[in-house]
Amino acid sequence: MKKKSRLSNFVDSNFLDMFTVSKWMCSWSLVSAFASILALVSVVHLFLFPLTPSFNYFSQAQNSCVPNNVSAEASTNRVRGSLQPGIDLDHQFSDDLHKTVVYRGAPWKADIGGWLAGCNSVTEEVNIIEIIHGKGCKNDCSGQGVCNQEFGQCRCFLGFTGDECSERLQLNCNYPGSPEEPFGQWVVSICSSYCDTRTAMCFCGEGTQYPNRPVAEECGFQLNPPSEPDGPKMADWTKADLDIFTKNGSKPGWCNVDPDDAYALKVQFKEECYCRYDGLWGRFCEVPVLSTCINQCSGHGHCRGGSCQCANGWYGADCSIPSIVSSMREWPSWLRPARVHIPANGHLFGKVVKLNAIVTKKRPLIYVYDLPPGFNSLLLEGRHHKRECVNRIYDDKNATIWTDQLYGGQIALYESILASPYRTLNGEEADYFFVPILDSCIITRAGEAPFLSMQDHQGLRSSLTLEFYKLAYDHIVKQYPYWNRSSGRDHIWFFSWDEGACYAPKEIWNSVMLVHWGNTNSKHKNSTTAYWADNWDEIPSDIRGNHPCFDPDKDLVLPAWKMPDADALSSKFWAWTREKRKTLFYFNGNLGSAYPNGRPEPLYSMGIRQKLAEEFGSCPNKEGKLGKQHAEDVIVTPLRTENYHMDLASSVFCGVLPGDGWSGRMEDSILQGCIPVIIQDGIFLPYENILRGFNKTEIEFKLANIKKIWQRFVYRDSIMLEAERQRVAYGHIDDWAAEFLKLIEDDVFTTLVQVLNYKLHNDPWRRQIHLKKEFGLPEECLKIHS
Repeated sequence: MKKKSRLSNFVDSNFLDMFTVSKWMCSWSLVSAFASILALVSVVHLFLFPLTPSFNYFSQAQNSCVPNNVSAEASTNRVRGSLQPGIDLDHQFSDDLHKTVVYRGAPWKADIGGWLAGCNSVTEEVNIIEIIHGKGCKNDCSGQGVCNQEFGQCRCFLGFTGDECSERLQLNCNYPGSPEEPFGQWVVSICSSYCDTRTAMCFCGEGTQYPNRPVAEECGFQLNPPSEPDGPKMADWTKADLDIFTKNGSKPGWCNVDPDDAYALKVQFKEECYCRYDGLWGRFCEVPVLSTCINQCSGHGHCRGGSCQCANGWYGADCSIPSIVSSMREWPSWLRPARVHIPANGHLFGKVVKLNAIVTKKRPLIYVYDLPPGFNSLLLEGRHHKRECVNRIYDDKNATIWTDQLYGGQIALYESILASPYRTLNGEEADYFFVPILDSCIITRAGEAPFLSMQDHQGLRSSLTLEFYKLAYDHIVKQYPYWNRSSGRDHIWFFSWDEGACYAPKEIWNSVMLVHWGNTNSKHKNSTTAYWADNWDEIPSDIRGNHPCFDPDKDLVLPAWKMPDADALSSKFWAWTREKRKTLFYFNGNLGSAYPNGRPEPLYSMGIRQKLAEEFGSCPNKEGKLGKQHAEDVIVTPLRTENYHMDLASSVFCGVLPGDGWSGRMEDSILQGCIPVIIQDGIFLPYENILRGFNKTEIEFKLANIKKIWQRFVYRDSIMLEAERQRVAYGHIDDWAAEFLKLIEDDVFTTLVQVLNYKLHNDPWRRQIHLKKEFGLPEECLKIHS
């Protein structure tokens, strides 16, 4: 019998136990916005030298506005007939190893603008039956978990397992030791002090003045001098640093250092020790603060280290689902106002296990799976670096501190869906099913704890993450009836990491993949990341299958998270005029091994950043050389800048180049009103004369288009959810909230909902599924269901 992986064992024990319109009208503003999106994607097909974009793109988008009484299929055929024929890449780029699909030949639906301007804009509310459950759990989960009252199953907190969460898990900090490695093989959670085996986190422990002070990584081990001048000290992972326990103020202590004495410089302390765990603040972790939980438990629970401990009558990952014993006055807004049907035997309250509530909603409706917490909240609880995989933390006043984690969009979108009026508790009424897996936390935390070990995955974070998605699929198929109805086509999965859904298990590939990098290259047979732990080449094809990284016919690309910046918003960089933009082209980022501290791997950025720097580098490399074609108004530099946003806003064109996969440069460009120059693999080097070839009218037109759509790159909904939480808790809002309140255009989440509504009525596979649903749309918009 095949040996089960450590993760599978952990899952088994801890997870599974548990428009009415009579004639056609077209909104030119919306069409213009959509056209501008197309323009941004195709601004300069640099590398396709010397191609300059024409205005035919915009006329195509405008022509896609068709009368609503034309069927979706006819509309699609009509628009597709106007497209130019695809490019024979094998003939034109015989040396292109990745067989790139360029924009004009790539599949896309120009009719989406017409549909959103017509059908989507007149969607009306319909009556939906929401189901309020009330099944109890054994022993109320022993106070160490949350009862999912739809199934009567416990969702245990970190370190507990069993049907009633009464069994304690042993989560060791270190792997077994040896004479050569007494503290075990190095992992992020290596501990030389006291290990809390519930969380696999390291603390000073009993006998010290501050037993709950973290002792993480270098803090607990002796440090060797740097190997080169000004280099970092190197930890000796075989020798514990006993001086951190000293009470002698002349030695660099930690566990017995009084914060007041340290701040007054009366004692020494080990500089390598710091407050890295969530829920603690201050140089010496002396201030307990809020931890980051999903939607901060929606006001119906307490955040305990990352997991929500829900109040009586509430459940779900964010305590947002009411049970039959909750007060209707406290129900979330997406369930109110409601008309509740009380069963005839309702006076026998003990027999009632569910109630039906009629609520008016607009489609599309999204059902969010309440997965076992190992797929989401447990990955937040016990984090070893408080900023990893979240979009916010909290300071000593419990004020919101936004992070610059590019992967924070994953939790932002998850929270928006959970609090959205498009959410439904009735899977029978749902149009889509969202599967909440925080893969950004899996990857950033890989190796921190035994159940996140990569030892069974050849050290590959990609393989570990794939297993999580496969386990979630297994759970859904076993627990719910919805997957088989569409073969998973109406399910939504978020792959936030660098190369997107390349390593999605084959079982879920029919679904909608949300990614940050829509790579349509046929390179999917080979990983291109320069970081070995994310490489997925070694994942067997019988596990991963042979699918691409992205399918534009079904998948969606979402913007990465960008830290809310009140100053940048108030400065209105996105609206800066052409006259203020003195730089022709701008790129700031790692340029590879030719520059100090550059990434050494030749595969980094697929060699694109390196080649760009070789041609246009505006800073000397290690040899003191500038780029061959350097110019005063072309900036390609690896040097960090203190005025990054202003530098972008002062530029006409900004580079969007890959890193290990996608990077956040597209969002940076759009949010500062700079025209993005998208340079990807499989095409030739761009030359300066392409950009200089744009006349003033073209540049003004493109800058104006950016102004129309930049808010669609902002996670405003999630940001305002946090603003409201702070207002309720403290009675005021911060500067960032005041600035974001001024934004009124569609954001990332609203755009996603609009596209899902379009897909709901235009995805061909839905013709095969005959569901009697009320869609709140005129008959002309429902041709696909006939």
